[in-house]
Amino acid sequence: MISVRNFSWFLLLGWLVMGSLGVAQAQSPGVRPAGGADEPKKYVLGGITVSGTRYLDPNTLVGLSGLRIGDNITIPGEEIGKAIRKLWAQGILGDVNVSIARTEGDKIFLDFTLKERPRLSKFTFDGLSKGKTEELTKKITLIRGKVVTDALLNNTRAQVRKFYVNKGYLDTKVNILQVPDSSLSNSVALRINVDKGNKVRIHDITFEGNKAFSDYKLKGKLKKTKERKPYKFLTSGKFQRTEYEEDKKKLIEFYNAEGYRDATVVSDTLVRDAKGLALTIKVDEGPKYYFRHITWNGNYLYDDKTLSGVLGIRSGSPYSKETLDKRLNYNPTGQDVTSLYMNDGYLFFQIEPVEKKVEGDSIDIEMRLTEGVQAHVKEINISGNTKTSDHVVRRAIRTLPGDKFNRELLIRSNRELATLGYFDPEKVGINPIPNQADGTVDINYTVVEKPSDQVTLSGGWGGYAGFIGTVGLVFNNFSLRKAGTLRNWTPVPAGDGQRLALNVQANGFQYQAYSLSFTEPWLGGRRPNSLSFSLNRSISRLGRTFDANTGSFIKVNSATVGLGRQLRVPDDYFTLSNSLSYSHYQTQNYSLLTSGAATGTFNNITLNTTLSRNSIDNPTFTRRGSSLSLSLSLTPPYSIFPGAHPDANQWLEFHKWMFDASWFTPIVGKLVLNTRAHFGFLGSYGTRDIGPFERFKMGGAGLGYNGGGNFIVGTDYIGLRGYDDPNATYAIPTAQSQQNGGIIYNKYVLEMRYPVSLNPAATVYVLGFAEAGNAFDSYNNYNPYKLYRSVGVGARIFMSAFGLLGFDFGHGFDTVVPLPGVNTKQDFNHFHFIIGQQIR
Repeated sequence: MISVRNFSWFLLLGWLVMGSLGVAQAQSPGVRPAGGADEPKKYVLGGITVSGTRYLDPNTLVGLSGLRIGDNITIPGEEIGKAIRKLWAQGILGDVNVSIARTEGDKIFLDFTLKERPRLSKFTFDGLSKGKTEELTKKITLIRGKVVTDALLNNTRAQVRKFYVNKGYLDTKVNILQVPDSSLSNSVALRINVDKGNKVRIHDITFEGNKAFSDYKLKGKLKKTKERKPYKFLTSGKFQRTEYEEDKKKLIEFYNAEGYRDATVVSDTLVRDAKGLALTIKVDEGPKYYFRHITWNGNYLYDDKTLSGVLGIRSGSPYSKETLDKRLNYNPTGQDVTSLYMNDGYLFFQIEPVEKKVEGDSIDIEMRLTEGVQAHVKEINISGNTKTSDHVVRRAIRTLPGDKFNRELLIRSNRELATLGYFDPEKVGINPIPNQADGTVDINYTVVEKPSDQVTLSGGWGGYAGFIGTVGLVFNNFSLRKAGTLRNWTPVPAGDGQRLALNVQANGFQYQAYSLSFTEPWLGGRRPNSLSFSLNRSISRLGRTFDANTGSFIKVNSATVGLGRQLRVPDDYFTLSNSLSYSHYQTQNYSLLTSGAATGTFNNITLNTTLSRNSIDNPTFTRRGSSLSLSLSLTPPYSIFPGAHPDANQWLEFHKWMFDASWFTPIVGKLVLNTRAHFGFLGSYGTRDIGPFERFKMGGAGLGYNGGGNFIVGTDYIGLRGYDDPNATYAIPTAQSQQNGGIIYNKYVLEMRYPVSLNPAATVYVLGFAEAGNAFDSYNNYNPYKLYRSVGVGARIFMSAFGLLGFDFGHGFDTVVPLPGVNTKQDFNHFHFIIGQQIR
């Protein structure tokens, strides 16, 4: 056996010459030899032992070293140095030493003596509030039991500092102290000390070299980098390098869109002074360019004139790559060249605009087209619908196997899936997978289910009996087909897109209401023909005590059945629905109605027809589209046919017209303008007076007054924020001071909306509004220009489990006359609370 000591001096000389190995005492690796030799000698590696480890697996460490039993190695040589460096690179060891255990002929046995780095037992923050500590704990990636490496410490410092730098604390300092944890072997606790310093803000942004646009205009193009001024109380003034780089790109994109294709940011200077940060951006605008000649090459299906008409760019227009790309590939406000082809199946169509000539400030463009062949849809694949049945998703999709590919129908399918209400509209995915070899395309639709059922549990104090309670359940994705199997009741059978709603409301003995409704949106399953029916019962008694013979009450029992279908002309956004309803009223000394109807029995048979068009893109937060509705309610004209009924006064007759229109227009970014108009007219046949049923009352949130009012006689409550509720001290308007309400109304609304959160669990947006409206008790008093005006702000929250919650503050501008005998001063400011419905 060769003594290990004989190799000592020769190994040391080898390390110095080759520079591959060194002493690794917590800093760098080394070998502890026990012998020497005059020159390098080759050995066969006979074995490796590992000592000094407690938690790390020795076999794994040997594998990481790269050395294998039977390898040929040279002593001194590069192999051991490489092995040590590989182990050291793992970052889990604090010390690595290698020694020669023994040699047997040409075999050599090595021993790796290792020292493990400590593991993390816990970590704490010093100098932070409890809230910031909790927030930072979620941000950083420290896991108990993880090896404390230099990379882990550096990464933690960087994450903590980044957290505060993003909040404007550019001078944040982070110091991490390792404290041995006596409760655990080879463990340390980290104490993270944070000195965030003072917040540093941008107090001034200036531009140099800009002649075409003012500093104010250019500052507006920096979306995330803003200067902090006393009047800009909503601006943080933070400087974040990554966001600033994105803002510079947006600045150049703005210049390019205005015709300055050569515009660049020459330099930017960020100066730290006593006030904070001063940012100076120097730009080179370059000349403004214009489109001159646009020619087409490779087009066979459409001639140059047709394509130029679709493109819509005239000679002399400012040159804009953004406009050109929009008109070629995707134009949200109109047709583009690509959709012209792709809507006719040409999925493989390609177009490339090439600048053929730049002369002075004019640019000639040649459009190079590759039309390709028509593609047909091969397969439709759906994933993500864990609750909703496949056939419910497929019937909403407009692309069918065997049809020609159509991009417009893809967009329409996205909209239909988003408006179903069963899926997160922000996460509907459509992925066409083309196969150019056989001219087909597979389309993969992905959806993410969201809760669609709603429960309403509300209570309040008011009315005659004090407590008012409501319990409501709405199952928007119900399945009657699955109801016969017990295992499907979890808690109710679901997945077929049917709607089942139950509601109970009570105000003690004085008022109770019950309702049940069911809707099948696809009767027969082949076309979107809906069938619906509903049953309602309500009773309202006046006074705290009640006598069956002399008491005041009204009882209403009603039933409605309806049919609706989707139209194809003028387009398939239109629907036509018809319903037939019967209501039976029984009244006794009911003073809330006029004397003629205070006691008696009344019947109401009504045919309702509604023509509507709905093209909105998202029901919870709509960005674009419109919703229009024209409805007509008719009763038989009993009074026109004398003697047709023994007591015609007991059979209600009227004709009622309602028109509602709502338009959504994106303004800039996520800001959306909603404009609305609403009209209602109530008339009678012949010379018969209009009765107290089905009238209009305006004011407040449109929910009625004291939880009841004349709701049970079909009164439509029209909201007008900034004013009191109908039947309150101050009614809207003087003509409505009678209990019956108006027979004609009109209302107009302007509303600006901005989303705070588009999370499907709780979609939140804020709004500002201006609206005006009025209602009149006779056509002789009708004046469309006499409007009660208001402005205000509010918020809406759509929660999947509870539906809509809304809060508004409105200020009314116009004085209204109080009800007779009331001298209370009018309040021009009102808070309104909305639940379960939008203000109409």
